Amino acid sequence: METSRMRIGLMQVVIILLALIAAGIHLSLLFPDVVFILNGLGYLSLTAAYFLPLPIPFLQDRKRLVRFALIGYTALTLILWLVIGQRTPLGIFTAVVEALLIVLLVFQRP
Repeated sequence: METSRMRIGLMQVVIILLALIAAGIHLSLLFPDVVFILNGLGYLSLTAAYFLPLPIPFLQDRKRLVRFALIGYTALTLILWLVIGQRTPLGIFTAVVEALLIVLLVFQRP
């Protein structure tokens, strides 16, 4: 089994930063609301699974699947905010961060 290492360039750094911003906002939002904490942990987990060379063979061979999971997770978070979220400046900022994250992940080369 040959594992390929992902090269970290500017686009990948921006993706990581956007995911960390989204995670940080959700982890701190309405603390200790379990839903927001789990959402933030989901961002951290999927971003780590996508970018870190984890010693988990299932994940190493399926980076594309992890990327699609992160796109879907982010899209679901954004859709749920559109349906039930509050239109505050922080909510709008987070939605913009998540939309940018989706766009960059779609154009990300595996």
